Amino acid sequence: MSAVEDKLASLGMTLPDVVPPLAAYQPAVQSGVYVYTSGQLPMVGGKLTVTGKVGAEVTPEEAKDLARTCALNALAAVKSVVGDLDRIKRVVKVVGFVASASDFTGQPAVINGASELLGEVLGEKGVHARSAVGVAVLPLDAPVEVEIQVELV
Repeated sequence: MSAVEDKLASLGMTLPDVVPPLAAYQPAVQSGVYVYTSGQLPMVGGKLTVTGKVGAEVTPEEAKDLARTCALNALAAVKSVVGDLDRIKRVVKVVGFVASASDFTGQPAVINGASELLGEVLGEKGVHARSAVGVAVLPLDAPVEVEIQVELV
């Protein structure tokens, strides 16, 4: 296991299998020293555990936890391309999408779930630029979707 996976284990987490694509795309691709993930949904065991809009059917706290799951799935997608998460030099960018009720404005706090997980697992390498965007709907009625870009050593 890599040091990153050891850190996950110390936090009580394991890297999941890569979520299979839902359409015509790859979970992650490498271009030079960068890996770009596709948007990762909060799938656990191949299923969404929660659906709906944040601020309506889904609480912001639930959504923040789901964003953590998305980030974990994104790390699995990176590993599927590079083989070893210890090759991550830094997380460059995180983009988070939050399926939001019309009056919900707490998207940044929701996507903090992903950002905080990356910081816990990768330390300074996990510090990144970020966007948190509210949207009307996401695939499969997921509350949250997260994509990451990482630089490799």
